[in-house]
Order: sequence, then C-alpha cells, then structure tokens
Amino acid sequence: MTKIAIAVSEFNDLITSKLLEGALEEAKMQNIEMPFVVKVPGAVELPFAAKQLAKTDKYDAIVLLGCVIRGETDHYDYVCDQVSQGTQLVMMEYDLPVIFGVLTTNNKEQALARVGGAKGHKGKYALQAALDMAKLQRSLEVPEYI
Repeated sequence: MTKIAIAVSEFNDLITSKLLEGALEEAKMQNIEMPFVVKVPGAVELPFAAKQLAKTDKYDAIVLLGCVIRGETDHYDYVCDQVSQGTQLVMMEYDLPVIFGVLTTNNKEQALARVGGAKGHKGKYALQAALDMAKLQRSLEVPEYI
C-alpha cells in the first residue's frame, strides 16, 4: 500500500487548512492509508520537514502544502525561491517524490479559487500527483538479483 506524508504550513491557515482538507479527501477517495501529517510554522520550513520525513524511509511520497501570497516587499520572492529549491533538493537527495503543493498567488482571492473554487483544488491535485509519482517510481525500479 502506498504511504504518503504531508507537511503543511500553518501560515495563511485559511488557505492551507483547505489544501490539507482536500488532500485528505483525495486520499480517502483513492482508498489509501490516511497520510501522516505534520504542521510547520511557514512555507520556508516545508523543505526541512520534507527532509526529516524522507530520512525515516517510511514514505513512498511526500506532499508539501503551503500558501505564499505576494505582499508589498521582496519577501515573497525569497520565500518562493527557498521553498521551491529546497523541495527539489530533498527530492533529488532522497530519490523520493516530493510534491510542491504550495500556492504562490498575488492575492487571497486567487488562493481561494485554487482550494475548491473556480480553479479546482490544488490539495487534491497534489495528493494525486504524489500517488502518480510513487507509482511511476515503482514501475521503473530495477529488480535486484541475488
């Protein structure tokens, strides 16, 4: 059975709680074991959580959920860069699907449209991507011969 872990940011909780809700709904619909969930303060902490989860070697994929909304300063750019690069580094270091389910929007309305609104539900999409990538990884594994 596919085992998934989810790390979710508590910052912008109005959005991230809906991302998590959608991901958990999708897990239930796909009849997989309920994902292990950890919460972190903000999006920048997501790659660290992913690395700690990856080190356990318990999961077939990890989903990172967060929301970064553009503000009046350059902070948005730094956060987005750190989270996306950190996610990629963990994925490559551990040879494990780590799904970037982090919304990067200009405003709260755009974020809400992506958690069950007009633009679909990115939490559900992220969980499905994790399942698809775990399946792909299993299909490409070369069997070990003794």
